[in-house]
Amino acid sequence: MLFGFWYRALPGETLPRRKLIKTTLLETPLVMGRDVQGRPFALRDACPHRGMPLSYGWFDGQQVECNYHGWKFDAHSGQCQAIPSLTSDQKLKVDRIYAGSFACEEWDDYIWVFMSESGPVGAGFTRRDEPSPEVPPRVPTFSDKYKIAYLTAEMPVSVDHGIIGLMDPAHGPFVHQAWWWRSRHSIHEKEKAFEPIPYGFRMSAHTPSANSAPYKLLRLYAKADAITTTIDFVLPNLRLETIRAGKYWFSSLTTVTPITRNRCRIDVVACWNIFRWLPFGPELLKYVFAKFVEQDRRTMEMQSQGLRYNPHLMLIDDADQPAKWYFQLKQALLEARRTGREFRHPMTGPVTLKWRS
Repeated sequence: MLFGFWYRALPGETLPRRKLIKTTLLETPLVMGRDVQGRPFALRDACPHRGMPLSYGWFDGQQVECNYHGWKFDAHSGQCQAIPSLTSDQKLKVDRIYAGSFACEEWDDYIWVFMSESGPVGAGFTRRDEPSPEVPPRVPTFSDKYKIAYLTAEMPVSVDHGIIGLMDPAHGPFVHQAWWWRSRHSIHEKEKAFEPIPYGFRMSAHTPSANSAPYKLLRLYAKADAITTTIDFVLPNLRLETIRAGKYWFSSLTTVTPITRNRCRIDVVACWNIFRWLPFGPELLKYVFAKFVEQDRRTMEMQSQGLRYNPHLMLIDDADQPAKWYFQLKQALLEARRTGREFRHPMTGPVTLKWRS
């Protein structure tokens, strides 16, 4: 699991004001909430005094109070505000004590949490590391008016299997079969160009697949050769897809977030100004997303039964090359952090891959 990045924690609508919510990111227990202004916060779900989960305590809109001994902490900084057991002549500097806290921001209907490399201070006298970059990634938009929708689902596999499943180009005709999408009878040879980008790779702008019915509908907006799709993958877990058809567009940011070593969660947020005339457009798109994600979830649930026995696995060229790049990028990042040397991208230049799907 890669620390030092922003991760999606919860859909914004699931985090009410003045209520504490428990969740887990990267095997780290969190307690989350919103202050009186509606700003989200995230603390490590453990009081630095005796380890009691703070989620069992109380929140007044500004401070979280532990239910064991009544220690109070600022919801955003984690700085201790009060220790009721202290007498007037005891000189412990309460404000030097911090519960573990995390930078927290709300973007595109999601609460994001920055999981720093050093981790939060759980029982010490130091403020948390501040994130870099200061804000999490956003879904790109290309007009003032657009629709937005999101979908989330947990997967019973590690983040690595979740990510390489997300970028796998060959499983589509077998896992995502539907009359309105494609079938195994539509399999044909494809050729795509890839290029390196910072901490990731890009499937360069190309004409969408001809064997997918939704893509054919885009020809209502532009000629086939004027419609382009670009897909990026960026560490630690971001898949960004952008479809352009003249002034019309669709974009999505998909993340695969590690919850534990053997469980992850996929979150998709999409924005678009295309098909805005379509009745119940967001609901219809969410239905399509839900079908795709459920097919992936069901497949990974079956896959987890085989992975339980730690079988020998293999990756082949060219269909599995994106998965190879992912592991190489991850290893290069960890090596750069370990040695303090410059990050060395595993791709030295543009590459063309071929596969059938």
